[in-house]
Amino acid sequence: MPQPITPSAPLLRACQLNVRIGGKPILEDIHLALHREEIVTLIGPNGSGKSTLVKALVGAIKPTSGRVEIDADLRIGYVPQRLHLDPTLPITVSRFMNLPRRHRREDVHQALSNAGVETLHNAAMSQLSGGQLQRVLLARALINRPDILILDEATQGLDHRGIADFYQKIEEVRQSYRCAILMVSHDLHVVMRTADHVLCLNGRICCEGKPERVASSPDYQALFGEQTAQMLALYRHHHEEVADAG
Repeated sequence: MPQPITPSAPLLRACQLNVRIGGKPILEDIHLALHREEIVTLIGPNGSGKSTLVKALVGAIKPTSGRVEIDADLRIGYVPQRLHLDPTLPITVSRFMNLPRRHRREDVHQALSNAGVETLHNAAMSQLSGGQLQRVLLARALINRPDILILDEATQGLDHRGIADFYQKIEEVRQSYRCAILMVSHDLHVVMRTADHVLCLNGRICCEGKPERVASSPDYQALFGEQTAQMLALYRHHHEEVADAG
């Protein structure tokens, strides 16, 4: 895997971020930074605050205290967990890509091509497979050439092959667009293979660092189990040996 370029100034920074909802603390003292061409993965059990953190970063939720620093000129692309469409709605991929405003034909084609679904212009959205739909959502996020790409468990519901193919495409997007990527994921094997930096969240950031460092952390093992951590560490080691051999 090519080494990311991480200039000193992050594209996005969260400092001492706290979020309370209904008086209940959801996030406490969150610090994170996203640098250009870096893939940061956010992991944690259900209810750990992952989606809340993403919403706070993009401005959909106002923090109780702390701040999010991001240049107003930066473009953010977002790929959701899923998209619910009325199956009776007669909308094609091309029309979906042009909502709520039209884009240049060549820009739509380029985004679909970069997401690996350039042949689906005229396909009905309701007829797409799970993997095709996630690629179209990725294309939609890419159409404005984002500086930061956020994926909120974007492979949920895909099979193992679909997950691997999707994250291979994300690696290509990182290199092509030179964007920072924040992934929220339950796909722990993929985390070990693709992430440059991992944040383990459980209301607060309990451990962070390179994937192999996080996998060996007592806090990570307490959340996911020592056996899982050992398995992921071995997976990472095997993957690096195969890459070196290649």
